Amino acid sequence: MDSREIVVRTIEFQSPERIAMSLPAPYPNDICWGGIAPDPGRPGTSWQEQPDGCWLMVDQWGNTWARLESISMGEVAKGALESWDQMKTHRWPDYAIAARYEPARKAFSENPDRFKICGLPGFPFAVARYMRRMEQFLADLLLDEENVVALLGKVESIISDSIRGAAGAGADAVMFAEDWGTQNKLLVSPRTWRAIFRPGFQRLCSLAHENNLYVFMHSCGYIYEIIGNLIESGIDLLQLDQPQLMGVDRLADEFGGKVTFWSPVDIQKTLQTRDAAIIEADARLMIQRFGMKGRGGFMAGYYGSNEAIGLDPKWQDVACRAFVKYSTRKMSNEE
Repeated sequence: MDSREIVVRTIEFQSPERIAMSLPAPYPNDICWGGIAPDPGRPGTSWQEQPDGCWLMVDQWGNTWARLESISMGEVAKGALESWDQMKTHRWPDYAIAARYEPARKAFSENPDRFKICGLPGFPFAVARYMRRMEQFLADLLLDEENVVALLGKVESIISDSIRGAAGAGADAVMFAEDWGTQNKLLVSPRTWRAIFRPGFQRLCSLAHENNLYVFMHSCGYIYEIIGNLIESGIDLLQLDQPQLMGVDRLADEFGGKVTFWSPVDIQKTLQTRDAAIIEADARLMIQRFGMKGRGGFMAGYYGSNEAIGLDPKWQDVACRAFVKYSTRKMSNEE
């Protein structure tokens, strides 16, 4: 099996010859990423260090981001829509421009044997909460639902264009990041999520599937209450950096065989022990439980910034070696 077939069989629960992996060299990597070029009408900006030591960047949606050092992702300091009146005059990014997908098309054509993922600009909540800023957007949900729904609909139409563009570039899947949880609960009530956000998830996932694309979602925090709804809406894979937050056994018992999990060894609980035996055991547990004892359903991951989590890279190297060691059905189930 080549890398693409291994990932497809993993998602489809069709017994790949080994687990899928997205690990740094010299370990296996079955994934090829494809990017989208900046909107030519809104040139992308890079992070710029300011005289006071702060870093600033303006994104494709017109939001101003800030961070205090050069390693974090930062957060939006000024949203593009400080008032609802700006909805009418705002210059929205254009994701229908075919030329923007040339970087993805080139990367995919150069890696025909790998599974091809095109990153989306977000999903409606992720984009909208930046444009209004998180605290204001959460208040909007309670006080101004009409404008919230209008904003989500506008963003959804733009993301629809990016899904079509990804399909045209030759992607196998689209992926987006949308953080829905704190460390112990959702950012909104499950009822609110289902009423306001689930319909958009269903429409966008349906569009992706109609274009022969799988849908991958990254989400941080505790999202247990809506995982079933995400699966019903069409999410094919959940990328979790803290699988132990909700419990590997609990997630496997409830959702194993229904969705694929893509995770590194837990970045907050397990890796931080700096104990090789605990890290190896956790890697093996995910392979066994998420991977349905060889049927599929698990892809081993790697957290991209050891600096951001204050970790010596050697501890993720322990995890990588364990993923490879137990990557086959025989090895993962061998006592």
